[in-house]
Formats: sequence, C-alpha cells, structure tokens
Amino acid sequence: REEKQLELTLEALISQVADLKNSLVSFIYKLENEYDRLTWPSVLDSFALLSGQLNTLNKVLKHEKTPLLRNQVIIPLVLSPDRDEEIMRQTEGRVPVFSHEVVPDHLRTKPDPEVEEQEKQLITDAARISPDVAQKQIQSLNKMCSNLLEKISKEERESESGGLRQNKQTFNPADTNALVAAVAFGKGLSNRRPPGTGASVQSGQPGAGAIIAGASGMQQVPMSGAAAQQQPMLAGVQMAQTGQPGK
Repeated sequence: REEKQLELTLEALISQVADLKNSLVSFIYKLENEYDRLTWPSVLDSFALLSGQLNTLNKVLKHEKTPLLRNQVIIPLVLSPDRDEEIMRQTEGRVPVFSHEVVPDHLRTKPDPEVEEQEKQLITDAARISPDVAQKQIQSLNKMCSNLLEKISKEERESESGGLRQNKQTFNPADTNALVAAVAFGKGLSNRRPPGTGASVQSGQPGAGAIIAGASGMQQVPMSGAAAQQQPMLAGVQMAQTGQPGK
C-alpha cells in the first residue's frame, strides 16, 4: 500500500513539475523573443500562472496522504561514463551520462553548504528583530519604494511632454510656400499701382508685366544733372524718365 501511494504521489509531482516547466519555458521564450511587444499585464499574468502552479505543487507535497519523501533514500545502482539513451530521453537531452561526476548534483537533497550557511544566518538575523522594529523597517521600505515609483512616473511624464514639444510644428507649411512663391515668382501679388505713379510697362516686351508687377509699389525719385538723363533699369525693364510720361 505504501509503495502504491508513493507511486501515485510521484506521478502527481511529475505532472505538476512538467506543467511548471512548460510555463517557465513559455515565459523565457517571451522574454527572449517578444520583449519588444511584451506588455506589463502579460508579464504579471505569467507570474500569476507560475505562482499558482508552485502553490499547487506545495499543496501536493504538504498533503496528508503524501508520504514523507525525505525518508526515501535514492541509491544509484549503475554508474557509467558511457552515453545512456534512456537517461537522455527522460531528461530531454540534458543529462547524456549518469556518472560519478553528475550523480552528486542530480541526487542532492540539500543545498550547497555555502547556501545553507547563508540561509541559517538570515534566519538568525530575522529572529533577533522585534516585531516593532520589523514593522518600522517595512514602513521605511514601503516609503522608499513609493518615492522611487513617484520619481520614475515623474520622469516618464517629463520625457513624454518633452517629446511632444519637440515634435510640435512651429510653422505653417502653407504660409511658407506662399511666401517663397511670392518672393521668387511674384505669385499672389497685386497688379494695382498706387495713385500718382506714371510708370507703365513698355509694350512689346514679353514678360514685362509679370516682372514689373513685383515692383509696382516703388516710386520714381527725381534725379539731377546728367544722371537724370539716363533711364534707370529695374530688372531688365526700362523705366520712364523724370517728368516724361511712361512709355
């Protein structure tokens, strides 16, 4: 009866450990291959699944019908340095041989001596702390964590607002294009001249109307001496002499 109960317990433990292993493999795959689109809720769901499976495994171990596994002794019957295909199959290729080198690690029932010593030291230090001191330390740690989270949130908000300010457009492309077209080609400028301006476009010159339109607001200035007899040129267009009607 005890052997049958031990066999059932081992089967249940193997099933629970297999589910836990599959969840770990899936989570590690997400971290290594899907980190760019992995979200925090998804990570929390994976942790919740692993935590639930560990709790189920502990319940199986602590069940009243589960025999004390610590009372069971495992003795290797055969040790060989040669490759063992059956062990390869059972361990999914992780353990190719069952030799004197791997047996102490795979059949270990206690942690390493260094780890065990550190664990005892932590337990001793925890037992020395009174409940009041422990509660104050917990409150101090929670306060530090809250301040750290607040700083992280503030930096995230500042970085987001800074990015929005950098991406904000500070000019109107339509106005810029209209200004460039007006300066370079005279597009959109008025052809009307102010009253009292006698200059007109000389007939027979192609394109003069478009060129003189940009300078329609310029007034002629009287010139004295010989300079007044010369006809000033503006952008290839002959302007009328002072005191004479424009041609």
